Amino acid sequence: MFAPVYLDYNATTPLDPAVREAMLPWFGDRFGNASSRHEYGRAARKAIDEARGQVAAAVNAHPTEVIFTSGGSEANNLFLKGAAATMRPGLVVVSAIEHPCVREPARQLLKSGWRLEEIRVDGAGRINPQAFEGLLAEKPRLVSVMLANNETGVIQNVAALAAGVRARGGWMHCDAVQALGKMKVDFRALGVHGLTLSSHKIYGPIGAGALIVDKRVELAPLVAGGGQERNLRSGTENVMAIVGFGKACELAAAQVEERALHLAGLRQRLEAGLRHMDARIFSVDALRLPNTSFFAIPGVDGDTLVGKLDRAGFAVASGSACSSANPEPSHTLLAMGVESGLARAAVRVSLGSASTQQDVDGFLTALGENLASLRTLTAMTV
Repeated sequence: MFAPVYLDYNATTPLDPAVREAMLPWFGDRFGNASSRHEYGRAARKAIDEARGQVAAAVNAHPTEVIFTSGGSEANNLFLKGAAATMRPGLVVVSAIEHPCVREPARQLLKSGWRLEEIRVDGAGRINPQAFEGLLAEKPRLVSVMLANNETGVIQNVAALAAGVRARGGWMHCDAVQALGKMKVDFRALGVHGLTLSSHKIYGPIGAGALIVDKRVELAPLVAGGGQERNLRSGTENVMAIVGFGKACELAAAQVEERALHLAGLRQRLEAGLRHMDARIFSVDALRLPNTSFFAIPGVDGDTLVGKLDRAGFAVASGSACSSANPEPSHTLLAMGVESGLARAAVRVSLGSASTQQDVDGFLTALGENLASLRTLTAMTV
């Protein structure tokens, strides 16, 4: 298979060899159901408990606060829908730049009598403080704001936002899927009631995630059954994926500072090259994840450019991979006030553990060559 240089780590990450090694026994003779009371079951339960401790330690939580799920989307749905089911309908507030797996379940609450409002952001993608305070005055019951955006990489001051929500008696949720492994994530310091994590964003397997839940929060389960995961997520546990997730969390916590420095240096090199090509780099004035660069070349269609770069040997994205089937421009950029034509030109490069200076330099060379051909084609058709 032709293997382009991978520069799309915000979409998913390759499995870390140490994670694969930890998972391998569970593909073979370790196959017990963690609810069984014999040796096979006890071994599975022990492995899950160990992984729960690893996930908790990575975000400064208690193991009993970790609820395993199939991934970030399920965890976000579990908090929003599960919390809403335990209280009278009221106001639910989400930021205008949330991932669809937060925005869509919030919209579904409208059918149950809830009212939905979105928090505006500024031109860099940061929460607008005045807009947020205005919504807090209406005493929302549920608020969800992501820690770091999957497209721009912009980091929000979630701790300050959560303090305001708590002071008014609301419950605060945070999607930290993109942040984990790229910056320090501390459940206690953030002060949120629920925190969403995902395995495949941190070099773990697809199919595992977690909702970290303050034990004082009451949630209704989405799935009824055998009562696994504190009766919040029934179903036989996916032991091999959970084991891999635990190991990935352990590695992410241990490597986060060194990795962040490495990624920040590569991005600086990348964006210096982009500026020479007259690229518009979004959110440069905001605090961002160290690996993410979202940019546009005015007059060049983003999807077309991504296709040409793929054929040239570089895998990047034209926006959020989770909604890549949607032909509409990035809702994040539109919320930031970016004109739709420029938003359609957007391309995201997200660097990762295996990224090198050679990858960055090669990408910039390929980008320059393809821009020249695309501009020539555009000039011929005008």
